[in-house]
Formats: sequence, structure tokens, C-alpha cells
Amino acid sequence: MTYSISDLEQLSGIHSHTIRIWEQRYHALSPMRTEGNTRLYDDKQLRKLLNIVSLNKSGLKISKICSLSDEDIEQLLDQQLTYPSPDKETEYYISKLINSGLAFDEPSFNHLIDDGISKFGLSDCYRKIMYPLLVRLGLMWRKDDICPAHEHFLSNIIRQKIFTHINNLPFASTSSDKWLLFLPEDEDHDIGLLFASYMLRMHGHQVIFLGSKVPLDSIERVFSTLNINQVLLFMVKSRTVTAAQKYIDQLSEICTSTRIHLAGNSQLIGNLKNIGHINWFKTLDEFETSINYPILHERNF
Repeated sequence: MTYSISDLEQLSGIHSHTIRIWEQRYHALSPMRTEGNTRLYDDKQLRKLLNIVSLNKSGLKISKICSLSDEDIEQLLDQQLTYPSPDKETEYYISKLINSGLAFDEPSFNHLIDDGISKFGLSDCYRKIMYPLLVRLGLMWRKDDICPAHEHFLSNIIRQKIFTHINNLPFASTSSDKWLLFLPEDEDHDIGLLFASYMLRMHGHQVIFLGSKVPLDSIERVFSTLNINQVLLFMVKSRTVTAAQKYIDQLSEICTSTRIHLAGNSQLIGNLKNIGHINWFKTLDEFETSINYPILHERNF
């Protein structure tokens, strides 16, 4: 697959101008050129840029990162990839699940996930196994250790498990808070949002789950139809602060009388301005604690 420099800007959150500077000063990327001299990038170049951004955010200077050999960068990524889980038992599950996923062994993967849910419960299984597994898969993709087919295979099974547990929950009382859950129209990884739906339903809240890639005009239409008390969205994908700020400002104009809750990319969200009216969930623990209390109706807490 090929990408334009504007595609790279959206996928990495780094301005096109900055990417050009990195290319010129540090030879960070080596784009192909069309006959019209337009830059084009392949998957390898995209992965390299994401790795550079990741290492830069961990504290390394761009000049230092770009001076490293491919082997040195691989070693730094391996250090991230092999970061141990909190205990040996969960590490066992994560490693076995990755092996089953790489082999497209659905029976084995299902058995391991079901066993983890049975042992820990869905909530702790998500915290200790599913989420760390998804993070590790993202690192493996950037190292070119897996292909998109592996990620889709594993993610869809996890998604099915969460849906099954949602279906087993009773419907909430009509007097409870009504939450609208969705991802922006350029976001498609909805497992975190789906798990949030499970948690809200388990705590007795009503949920309108729209899923991924929802245009803002659709959100506006929902508000004209239903009385929504709370809005929850995730912004996980890397994007420029300018683009994220514009989106949040437009959403705030739609949700003028509704509490907005935001989770996802902390480095991006932390750079947004004028979001005092938005509740930023930085951790899953914050989310689970907050949904038990009526103070969510207040504008600030």
C-alpha cells in the first residue's frame, strides 16, 4: 500500500512540514517519487516513521534516533515488546495467545481466552490479558513481525467475546443515565469502546453504541432524536493537535447540554485547549470508579 505525505501526517500526528524537515536534515525516510515529483511512502516507511515518533516520545532526540542503525532501532523496539507483564501467569496467556494467533489457530485461541475469562472474569481478563495483547500486537506490526490479517483475526475473536458478555447482561432501567458511545469517522479500532459499553451496562446504565467511523452529522441527528445524558468517545489514532482540536470544538457545539467523556491518546489529548468542560478518563480505573457516582452530572470534578 502507498501513502501520501498527508496520509502520514494523519497516521502519525506529525505535521507534513516536520516530516519533510526530518527527511532533509536527518534522512529519516526515503520516499518514492511520482513523475510529478509527489512523495509516496510504502508500509515499511510508515512503520519506520511510527517507530521514530514512538522513540522520540520516549525521550530520544530525532537526530539521535535517525543516526541509529536499523539493528539498533530493532533492539529498542524489542525492549518495548518484551516488557514483562505484571506476573508470570498473565504473561503465559499473552504469549500463548500470540502463538495461536500467528498460526490462525482459532480453537486454541478461543480456549485460552475462555480460560482467562473464567479465571479472572471479563473485566480483569481485559485489563491483564486482552489489552496488553493488543498493545503487543501493535508493536509487532511495527516491527513487521505480523501482517494486518493476524491483527484482524485476533481482534475479531476478542470482539466476539465482549459482545457475548454484553448480550448476557439485563437491559438497564429506563430511568438510568443514557450514554452515547462512538468513535470519530477516522477511527476504526473499537475494542476499548466496546469494553466500555460492557462496563456501563454492567453498572446499570443505558448505552447507545454506534461503534466506529461515525460522522459528526450522525451524532447531531441522534441528539435531535434522543435525550442523551452522557457522551463517551475514544481518540486513539495519531493525528495533529490542530485536527483534534477542531473536532472537539465541533463536538462540543453539538453536545452543549450533555457531559462529554474522552479517552485515548494521552499525548494528543493533553495538548488540547479549552476542554475544561470535558471529563478526560486517563485510566480504566478512573472510568470504572466514576461511572458509579452521580457527580458525572456536574460540569467539573
